[in-house]
Amino acid sequence: MKSWRNSVVRWLRIVHRDLGYLMVGICLVYGISGILLNHMNGKDPAYRSSYYTLDFPAGLDRDGVSAAWNGKSGLPRLKKALPLDDQHTRLMLEGGMGVYNSATGTLDYELHEKRALVYWINKLHYNRVDGWSIMADLFAVSLIFFALSGLFMIPGRKGLPGRGKWFLLAGVLIPVCYVIFT
Repeated sequence: MKSWRNSVVRWLRIVHRDLGYLMVGICLVYGISGILLNHMNGKDPAYRSSYYTLDFPAGLDRDGVSAAWNGKSGLPRLKKALPLDDQHTRLMLEGGMGVYNSATGTLDYELHEKRALVYWINKLHYNRVDGWSIMADLFAVSLIFFALSGLFMIPGRKGLPGRGKWFLLAGVLIPVCYVIFT
């Protein structure tokens, strides 16, 4: 019986180790992206936003705002100007948008620049890349395997029969308590 258990534990260790090496890159993608997504503060971390204010003459209509915008150099291309209400005009810009206030002449606009690496790891995290579902499922199954195989790798008082059971209990209680008490 002991040799059968040793053989199973040996194979669990081998598969756990080699699958772990294989999954390091994917763990980094999900871990880094998860941290970024947890701390978005209402902003998409895949984009860097810059905010600007320009002073135009007050009282311009949509065509006047378009002409004033196009008359300044160094600004992004104006795609479209749309009236929002009697006092405001929305500017749809290449890479952003803005709002002109005809009462004050103030035009506030923002531009968004894609952060390529963050953009792609977030797309993978959200599973928005064709064919990634297979890899995401393999990763999820691997995590389940890591969790279960890890339970049986260390024998004795430092393993599951000893202090391991208390850590396992705490690990199960943390999400359960969170759901119950929030």
